[in-house]
Amino acid sequence: MLPDTDELAEVLLDLAVPHEDVNDLVRMGRRVTDDPELRQFLERSVDELVRGMGEVGGPVDLPDLDWASGPLQRCFPVYVFVATLPYTRAYHREHGVPADVTRRTLADLGRNMAVYRRRHGRAGVQSPSWLTHHFRGQLYQLGRLQFERTRYGPWNRRALSGSGLDLPSGTPCLSLHIPDFLGPLSPAACDRSLASAAAFFARHFPEEPYRTALCHSWLLDPQLKRYLPADSNIVRFQDRFKGACVDAEPEDTEPVQFVFGDPGSPVESLPRRTAVERAVGDHLRAGGHWYIGHGWLPFDESG
Repeated sequence: MLPDTDELAEVLLDLAVPHEDVNDLVRMGRRVTDDPELRQFLERSVDELVRGMGEVGGPVDLPDLDWASGPLQRCFPVYVFVATLPYTRAYHREHGVPADVTRRTLADLGRNMAVYRRRHGRAGVQSPSWLTHHFRGQLYQLGRLQFERTRYGPWNRRALSGSGLDLPSGTPCLSLHIPDFLGPLSPAACDRSLASAAAFFARHFPEEPYRTALCHSWLLDPQLKRYLPADSNIVRFQDRFKGACVDAEPEDTEPVQFVFGDPGSPVESLPRRTAVERAVGDHLRAGGHWYIGHGWLPFDESG
């Protein structure tokens, strides 16, 4: 189910796995292949992940390798995603998804591992459940932004209550995500990404007419406008969305983890090197809180 040793290294590089992790992952891969119990667990995990490939719905809960420990436990999801790769690529081909879109989308595995290493100083997969969206054909990276096929439901209705958006339950929507390690969130890059997405989904998923894009992120907290200039990338990104509203409960760790890398970083020692770092840290040091904001935009007009 896993590629052989030489091919595994190449596949890991294709998935943007950090170079410093490749040798250890290849070595542990032999253990997964040779151990009947680990191989059986891998097969069950892949079966769970590929069941309902392409269906729009909630994330798949991968089985937990709780009887292992150390690097194998932290990195086992890598082998699950590698073994799933042929199924994902086949689904993409069936829908005519260009090879470069497939490659950039699935390279989020490497980005996820880079986040883990930045936070913990060792190899691991930060959020395996998040990556199930990519490997099940639900999410695609198109330029600066990622777009997830979803449907409007009760959670979205609650989050966007009072925003002016009123869609029937089950209406196809795109959930917009902002990946890390991909440069500035410039208006030009966002324009290109949104235009690419409009063409992409019309071409490859014509049976799912997408007219609305949703975003749920700390980047939509309107308090950021107190600290950042009106022409900043973040403020201009906020201004794209209609009916922005925020959760009632604060989520202070969200901006801390995305801006500084570690959600547990002591607030008093957060650096102030950039305007965003100063905004996030100074607000918290003054006793304020940050919130997840919610907004939407008419997708057929987004480009």
